[in-house]
Amino acid sequence: MANIRQLDKRRKSVKNIRKITRTMELIATARFKKAMDRAAAATDYTKRITQIVQDLAKSGTDVSHPLLVARSEIKSIDMLVLTANRGLCGGYNGNLVKAATVRRNEIKQQAANGQLSVSGKKGISALRFAGMPIEHTFTEFDDQPAYDAVARIADSLIERYITGKVDRVDVVYTKFLSSSKQIATVETLLPFSSLEMPSADSSKAVSGSQGIRDDYEFLPSAGAILEEVVPASFRARLFKCFLDAAVSEQIARMVAMKGATENAGDLIKSLSRTYNRARQSKITGEIMEIIGGVEALG
Repeated sequence: MANIRQLDKRRKSVKNIRKITRTMELIATARFKKAMDRAAAATDYTKRITQIVQDLAKSGTDVSHPLLVARSEIKSIDMLVLTANRGLCGGYNGNLVKAATVRRNEIKQQAANGQLSVSGKKGISALRFAGMPIEHTFTEFDDQPAYDAVARIADSLIERYITGKVDRVDVVYTKFLSSSKQIATVETLLPFSSLEMPSADSSKAVSGSQGIRDDYEFLPSAGAILEEVVPASFRARLFKCFLDAAVSEQIARMVAMKGATENAGDLIKSLSRTYNRARQSKITGEIMEIIGGVEALG
């Protein structure tokens, strides 16, 4: 027969755990809303400034920018991995570590040099455990990454690319597609030749068989504009990666805590049934003992 006190103690413990997971679910929901608003606000800006860089590259001028030039030979590849500082978010960190490991093995076959940078305590510990050397670590990013902090990372990568220390920059993060779909993604942010093609509505201003834009007038010059716009576009795209990662992390934690809360409720029901059976069995046994004692006395 099950121990009634142990069953009651275990049931109370599960109830306390359910309160914690429910609270964490509500917190993740609130943080998701804030992170989602920031990501949505940055999406339009990122798309527009990326479109401007694409159009300037097709303007027909001879002016270019170092970030727009792809290297003919890839000797060094930097990789930045965006994970979470905390767990309890399902397979969020595990999927990122897996994607980073696969891309790192690919990079070893393509280039002999390159730096690995990791954001998030979970990714740092997992990749170090896997034996990967990490040159730079970042733990200051949570559900609301600061643009200035991301810009410093972006400027460092820009400097390495322009000076020829690195020929390609890859970013591993969880891309936010919708509230029900987020995928671990590896994107090449540098060089800018990896930019997505312009959307259909932007093709109206393109003329000629070569797709050259002829509706731009540059003041003071195309070179001066590119010097400002191209780095700004890279910073915006990297910041968007951090925002997507923050939104996806909160969704993953929200879903994981909701599942944990539901499982705790099911376990409480099961323990309650077992507890009631054991209690009823004990009461029946005590009644039988009393009846037996009365019969013995009679």
